[in-house]
Amino acid sequence: MKAVRTIEELRSGIRALQINLGPEATVGLVPTMGYLHEGHASLIRRARKDNGIVVVSIFVNPIQFGPGEDYETYPRDEARDLALAEAEGADLVFLPSVETMYPQPTKTKIMVSDITTRLCGASRPGHFDGVTTVVSKLFNIVQPDKGYFGMKDVQQVAVLQQMVQDLNMNVEIVPCPIVREEDGLALSSRNVYLSEEERRQALVLSRSLREAAAAVSEGTAVTAGDIRNLLKRVISQSPLADIEYAEVVSFPGLQPYPDDEEISRKDEAVLMALAVRFGRTRLIDNRLFNPKEAN
Repeated sequence: MKAVRTIEELRSGIRALQINLGPEATVGLVPTMGYLHEGHASLIRRARKDNGIVVVSIFVNPIQFGPGEDYETYPRDEARDLALAEAEGADLVFLPSVETMYPQPTKTKIMVSDITTRLCGASRPGHFDGVTTVVSKLFNIVQPDKGYFGMKDVQQVAVLQQMVQDLNMNVEIVPCPIVREEDGLALSSRNVYLSEEERRQALVLSRSLREAAAAVSEGTAVTAGDIRNLLKRVISQSPLADIEYAEVVSFPGLQPYPDDEEISRKDEAVLMALAVRFGRTRLIDNRLFNPKEAN
C-alpha cells in the first residue's frame, strides 16, 4: 500500500497499477473522513472484492461542516487509519490537505435540490452541497468505476445516486450495509464523543427501529403516523435523548408519508430515519425495508 498526498502522486499511482494489472482492472474508491472503524473496513473489503485497484481517501472536508459544528475537533488518527486501510487491502490512500483540495476559494459547487432539504438537510443547510462537491472532485481526480458508501448515512447515498444519475457520471454508487456494535449501536466516528451513560442510552435508537419494524410485520394496519409516534415514544424513554427527527419517508425520493397513509401495505422501499442528540453528540440511524415483504 502507498500513501500519497498530492493529486499528481495519486493519479501516477493509479496509472502504474493499471499498467501492471491491465486495462480490465477496475478502480474502487472508498471516500472517508478518517478515524476509520469497522464500518469503513467493511467498505474497503467490499471494494477489494469487487475491483483490481482500491483507493481510500481520507479528508475531513471543511465545506460540509456548518457554523458551530465539529470540524476543528473531528477525531483524527492518521497512523491508525493507514494501518487499518493496509490491513484491509487498500492499494492507495489519498490524504490531501485542504489546500490541495481547495487551492483557492471555491466558486463552483455541486448542488442537488429537493431531497437535500429534508431530514439532515433541514437542520444542516449547505451540508450536502459540501458532500456532493467534494465527492464529485474525488470522482474527477480518481476516475473510479465504483464508489462505496455506508447506508448509515442513507440520505447521503440517495443524494449521491441522484447526482451521478443527473450528471451522467460514469461511476456506480455501491451502498453497503450499516455495521453495528454487538449491542446494536451503529458504528460512527463520532461515537467517541459519547460519555459512558450517553452511549448506554443511545442504544434506544436501534431498539426503536426494531420495534417499529416489528409493528409493521405483525400484519395489522399501521400508518406512517403510528410509526412516527412509536419511534418518538421509545426514544423518549431515554432522558438524555433530544430528538431532531424521527421520520418515515420513501426511498430514494425521501418524500415524507402523510400521517394517515398505511405503511404496512406498501410494496416499495420505506425508510425509517432518526437523528437524535445525546449531549453534544448528534447520532443518526435508520432502517430500510419493504413492508409487504415483512408481512
